[in-house]
Amino acid sequence: MNIELLGGEKGSLLQYMLSMDPVVAFVLVLLLFFSVMSWAIIIYKYRFLKKAGRQSRIFSRFFREGSRLDQIYQASLSLSHSPLAETYRAGYRELIKIGKNRSNPGPEGENLLTEEIRGMDNLSRSVKGAEADQTMRLERALGFLATTGSICPFIGLFGTVWGIMSTFKSIGITGQATLAVVAPGISEALVATAAGLAAAIPAVVGYNYYTNRINRMAVELANFVNEFLNLVERNLSKRV
Repeated sequence: MNIELLGGEKGSLLQYMLSMDPVVAFVLVLLLFFSVMSWAIIIYKYRFLKKAGRQSRIFSRFFREGSRLDQIYQASLSLSHSPLAETYRAGYRELIKIGKNRSNPGPEGENLLTEEIRGMDNLSRSVKGAEADQTMRLERALGFLATTGSICPFIGLFGTVWGIMSTFKSIGITGQATLAVVAPGISEALVATAAGLAAAIPAVVGYNYYTNRINRMAVELANFVNEFLNLVERNLSKRV
């Protein structure tokens, strides 16, 4: 990529970077890193959440139409991106443990109702723990977007201030305030400001968009957990 340098000379972007003040050049490289990482996260989260939403809709249909819990479990094994399916599998594995404990009598004097209550407590903790894990999984990497949106404008502002300082230093050394003396530092300052905003704005937009989307999925997950626990509790109460 060729750009026109000061004085009408043409050169590559790398040459332009090398001609900059080292501090401003470092600021631009740092902002470029934040920008590239932010876009990578934005693209990754879009694909991940799209797949998670699609698989969750498929699992919801299995869960509501299925008549046997083991069949639903087998159907959920292929839905690795769905937070609903992952949470269900954690609950189903705990149900298997409850079934094994029921076949092994507890201490003398312990009745069936006590065993069922203990089993429901264990199931609830297991499912709630899986719910928290899946929520954290959905929110993973969003912190980097928030950080980028918060600090990149200030990093760019630092480059701006440094560029202006370099300009005044050049004026002091030469004793002249001509365009040739002032322009390099001012141009570097403006580039740093623009780079900071260019890195921060997509990160903020992406963070807000994905936060709202994940909040909706978290509500859906919480509703599923309550529905699953109510279903199991009704089935267990019929056996007591």
